[in-house]
Amino acid sequence: MNPLDGLTVVALEQAVAAPFATRQLADLGARVIKIERPGAGDFARGYDETVHGMASHFVWLNRSKESVCLDLKSDHGRAAIQALARQADVFIQNLAPGAADRLGLSADELRADNPGLIHVSVSGYGPGGPYSRKKAYDLLVQCEAGLVSVTGTEDEPSKAGISVADIAAGMYAFTGVLTAVIQRGPTGEGATIEVSMLEALAEWMGYPLNYAMYGGTPPARTGARHASISPYGPFRCGDGRRVFLGIQNEREWALFCDRILGAPELAADPRFARNSLRAEHDAELRGEIEKIFAADPAEQVADRLEEAGIANALLRDMNGLAAHSQLRARGRWQSYDSPAGPLQALIPPATFDGATPVMNPIPGVGEHTGAVLAEFGLPPAP
Repeated sequence: MNPLDGLTVVALEQAVAAPFATRQLADLGARVIKIERPGAGDFARGYDETVHGMASHFVWLNRSKESVCLDLKSDHGRAAIQALARQADVFIQNLAPGAADRLGLSADELRADNPGLIHVSVSGYGPGGPYSRKKAYDLLVQCEAGLVSVTGTEDEPSKAGISVADIAAGMYAFTGVLTAVIQRGPTGEGATIEVSMLEALAEWMGYPLNYAMYGGTPPARTGARHASISPYGPFRCGDGRRVFLGIQNEREWALFCDRILGAPELAADPRFARNSLRAEHDAELRGEIEKIFAADPAEQVADRLEEAGIANALLRDMNGLAAHSQLRARGRWQSYDSPAGPLQALIPPATFDGATPVMNPIPGVGEHTGAVLAEFGLPPAP
């Protein structure tokens, strides 16, 4: 058995946040019935054509789901999705603010017919307040949550390179469902859950928020370095490449000075004697380190750091990640099917002993409409 075998999820979803939550439920064995628009389906299907003609976002987020196309502007479509929700364990939606309510799919209406239903709404800013109807795309929420203000270089702010606001909201929707399933066990009662992208990402901003609220100034943008830990980040080596390292405590700092720099006296230098002083004098410390690293190529420096037990990494691009020896050695890649043929994907990060990750095909638009409607005793679309 898989952990969520027998759990039925009806997902009126699009884009990234809700599909990320439901794909993780599907990975664990839940049945996810994805409701899509007739014709084009989830608009994320059209983001690009890079995966054998399919969109990279959609491929990432939608394996192991059943696609049912319903016209929710029609009486048939609204009646069908309401009937599906009456027999589901979980209903999740991330439509535009107010759209679910207008379709008769609010938590109050659906849970009146199905008290055990776990109803999840994912939105940009949450209901109520001046931003409740504001459009929310990942970059825009990164800006509103302050992430862009602390990301990038001193001269240029930058967004995160992945859809981190969507991912944060999707993770809290996923864990919210799991929590509600546990709560429902002894009570039989479902739950009404709201997750906003802003609030999810704001939670992840706890360190810079505390730093600014109680320190008086926000942490500086430092690129791949750290505003309050030093030495930390990239250091240029003799071949022009950079090795990345992170010192987490004074014991490591003393070891680094002795074993890597060959300058044990640097550990007690008044400029560098504790982390806050090292952060204050980071540019000077960087110069001292890179002067010594200049004698060797990055691979050799990384090997020395590893031998000394100092955390380190070499920068990989996406090809480097795809070929990563650790992922290969642990058997983390698995083949699965799609309308365009077999694909490779990483198996889910949480590995359950005795359970096999669910890696079923990516659905075509409306591929399961007829079968699902018939199974639930619903008429086909007119």
